[in-house]
Amino acid sequence: MYMSGESPRGRMTYGNYLRLEDLLSLQDGYNGIKNSISNHEMHFIVVHQAFELWFKQIMKELECAITLFDVDEVEENQIPVVVSHLERCSEIFRLLASQWKVMETLSPQDFLAFRDRLGTSSGFESWQLRSIEMLLGLKSEQRIGGMDPMVHNKKLHAEGKLSSSVMDDLNRISSMPSLNDVLIKWLSRTPVNGVSGDENVMRGFVESHLSSMKSHGEMVISHMVKIGHGTEEKVRPRIESSIQSARDFLLPEGNVSLPRAGLLFIESYRELPLLSWPRRLIDSVVDMEEAMLLFRSHHARMVERMIGRRMGTGGSSGVDYLDMTLNYRIFTDLWAVRTMLVKRDAISNPLNSEFYGYASDN
Repeated sequence: MYMSGESPRGRMTYGNYLRLEDLLSLQDGYNGIKNSISNHEMHFIVVHQAFELWFKQIMKELECAITLFDVDEVEENQIPVVVSHLERCSEIFRLLASQWKVMETLSPQDFLAFRDRLGTSSGFESWQLRSIEMLLGLKSEQRIGGMDPMVHNKKLHAEGKLSSSVMDDLNRISSMPSLNDVLIKWLSRTPVNGVSGDENVMRGFVESHLSSMKSHGEMVISHMVKIGHGTEEKVRPRIESSIQSARDFLLPEGNVSLPRAGLLFIESYRELPLLSWPRRLIDSVVDMEEAMLLFRSHHARMVERMIGRRMGTGGSSGVDYLDMTLNYRIFTDLWAVRTMLVKRDAISNPLNSEFYGYASDN
């Protein structure tokens, strides 16, 4: 049956909606001649095209999240929306990490049979993955061996190997604020003890927390010595070093870091209703970076299984390069703050707790 006024020729079909004929014509190899490649090479192409489709989706999710957060005041009802974007990215990265197992059905000899056809192409040239890294906030100076994707892609564009539309999009993304940028600005506005952006209030909270860390540290020292896990002379420097590291983190050069203080406040008082979604947001960012690291790790192990320690097709050190990318950390503060948390009953209750929808007398 057809809708009123709809002809059989005009009816939308599953294949038309997904443009399946176009999509399924893209696995015939570089020369585009049907049935000219082996099932092994087609498998290699399908896996990597699937990656690129998912990368496209991750980019869409991240740009939506950044747009919602790149404002002077983020509405509370927008935070769950951002969380949903980031949680989808996490699940996609987990899916992609498991997808490397499909690649492992390709034996080293199967791969070597067509590896030369790849020429000097390299996974580093995945401009979508490089765009994802930029959208998250990975800086050029953080990259290994000065491998700046913008420099490389500009070279490809100049050689006619990258379209102007792709280059324009890369330039647009490189000039955008990253997720890390907008997150830091948002954290700097965290209402600490019911007040937002007041450096004196922030400093008071930080000093109070450091004092709690010191008191708790004394208890730890006493306990460790009592159970025979070291002398005070050996244990105390470790505890005091951790407190000094926390001070340097929260008060760099003696000045209070507003975003770090805000982050510590959210993590310290996770039970406050008003902080529940901000806490969920922070967890979703950490979870996403962890999922991306899992993706990178599985990639490296798959490549090592396939080609050993052979040089990469693009001239990189291959597995050694991929292993070094596991050291990339973008949201460093979100990970670091966990080192200085103190158990809830060892820190004082927040001032103006009613501001956060919490009534201590209930």
